[in-house]
Amino acid sequence: MKKVLYTDFVSTEEIISEMLENKDIKKAITRSNLYKFWEKAAGKKFAEKSKPYSMLGGGIMVIACENAIVAQELMLKKTQILVKLEPYLKSLKMKVKDLKFDPKKWVSEE
Repeated sequence: MKKVLYTDFVSTEEIISEMLENKDIKKAITRSNLYKFWEKAAGKKFAEKSKPYSMLGGGIMVIACENAIVAQELMLKKTQILVKLEPYLKSLKMKVKDLKFDPKKWVSEE
């Protein structure tokens, strides 16, 4: 039987460091962090009925909404939501210029 030598291990820190150098992974982590602040920007009532879905080119964040009524209410509050998101965007070095509310993207978590 051949003897196995365990000397070429790569540490977890090295693997994570290498992964974080990947531009797409960095972008995904940054977006995920931004999405965590949705409740603070939209308010608890709307955070239960909407959630960030994706980002489009040009700094447009797509928000999945439970229904068209929620989408319309959020559309009316869009300017206030963008103002509340601003400090989080600055800390993450991101730009969101517009919000798109889409009830078709909603997926129930039940």
